[in-house]
Amino acid sequence: MKNLIEISKIVTKKKVKKIEIFDDHSLKHKNSKFNEFYEALMAGKFKNDRDAASFLYGCSPTDDKYRQLKSRFRKRLLNTLFFLDVNLPSTSNYDRAYYSCNKDWTLVKILLSNNAPHTAASLAKHILTTALKFKFADVIVNCSRILRKYASEQGAEKDYEVYDQYSKQFQNVLDAEIRSEELYQRVVMNYHKPPSKNFNLREKIDTYCDALVGLSEIYDSPIVIYNMYMVWAYRYEMLNDFDSMLEVCTKAEKYIEENPRYYRDEMLATFQLKKMTAYLHLRDYKNGKINAEKCLASFPEGSDTWFTFMEYYLLLAMHTENHINAIAIYNKASANNKFKKLTGKVREKWRIYDVYLNYIIESQSTINPVLKAQRRKVFRLSRFLNDPILFPKDQRIFTVLLVIAQILFLLEKKSYNAVAERVDRLKSYANRQLKKEEYFRAIQFIRLLQQLVKADYSVDQISNAEKYYNRLVETEFKYRGLIAELEVIPYEKLWNMILQRQGNE
Repeated sequence: MKNLIEISKIVTKKKVKKIEIFDDHSLKHKNSKFNEFYEALMAGKFKNDRDAASFLYGCSPTDDKYRQLKSRFRKRLLNTLFFLDVNLPSTSNYDRAYYSCNKDWTLVKILLSNNAPHTAASLAKHILTTALKFKFADVIVNCSRILRKYASEQGAEKDYEVYDQYSKQFQNVLDAEIRSEELYQRVVMNYHKPPSKNFNLREKIDTYCDALVGLSEIYDSPIVIYNMYMVWAYRYEMLNDFDSMLEVCTKAEKYIEENPRYYRDEMLATFQLKKMTAYLHLRDYKNGKINAEKCLASFPEGSDTWFTFMEYYLLLAMHTENHINAIAIYNKASANNKFKKLTGKVREKWRIYDVYLNYIIESQSTINPVLKAQRRKVFRLSRFLNDPILFPKDQRIFTVLLVIAQILFLLEKKSYNAVAERVDRLKSYANRQLKKEEYFRAIQFIRLLQQLVKADYSVDQISNAEKYYNRLVETEFKYRGLIAELEVIPYEKLWNMILQRQGNE
């Protein structure tokens, strides 16, 4: 009862008239500006403040009424975070427990700041029990410090020693976790840099791997072990040793399966996606398909993770010439009711996949009659060929890929003047706008297209192409999720397709 009295005194003195959050009840009031803002935001109608201010009030984003609404809207959103439903079936026990512990920890700090030490200690004991079960080192240290202080004030020497021991033991674990996070973050920070700029990482990653193995042998922490497996996976990926990368990811999956208490959706998905990366680069469609189908069944359809897996699955099918399967994968993704809500670069990538699938149908139907039945009526070739195609600087590879796709269709139509115009455009890109280090493979493919134009589209007359083709073969395709590395069909394979089509003319 004394705990209830402590809480009641705080609430009586400092309660607010109304708690402003977004819940099902408040969202039913459709005439509210808050709800109008919320619905439009979720529908992806805004790219910036100017869009929002114009939509809501027809004013400038600096207008006081918009700025006030945005400030209150943000506060309401933040308030809502304290009332998230973590009991959804898709939420793992680990994630649910960590959220609850941290939310309750906030309450402990509020209680302490309002002179309610008894209630704070009671709640901290409850949090500590859960934290010990899931090995939340940071939460254990925080709670132990509070409870150690409370025990000293109450003269409870036995309790003091227990909490002191927890504090010291898990401070060491926490230090190890922080160190493992640092090593993992150093790898991530340098991972996407071009090879010439990440020599520092290549020199040090072996040391990082050894250090993480050492930490994992001393401290039984799921965070340390997770970071250890991730850094080893990155190491093998950098070395293009995808078989070893698969072994590491399989070991990580096994650890997660054998320790279900520490299971986390995003952790498992990360290793499974790394496996898809390995299968893509190994062009192992059989095992990649098994992995993809298994993983896709465990993710909610239409989730961001689900679409990411579908993308890698589609790329694997395209790279291994399983075109019927690629079309089926695309159709399944595009049929999902959340497909139209995809935004930005993700939406553009799927648009590009659609274009290339239509090219496969157009060019391969005579060889594979099954493809004829896959023809997509929604694809308007004439509209696509007349599209000027221009993306922002950071999405320049999308321009390159779609102009290449136009060239592929135009070659089928024997519209050679139009082909030459687009190859000139790509030549200009290769000479002036594509950084050699980032777009090396794309540039070599463009050089090959230039040789085709010079030979007047006669395969027998092509010369000086071998060196560009060899550069493609020697510089292997590598896709780490960066759009600059995207190849719907590997360039060397695409070149051979062009030669075959032109040679059959």
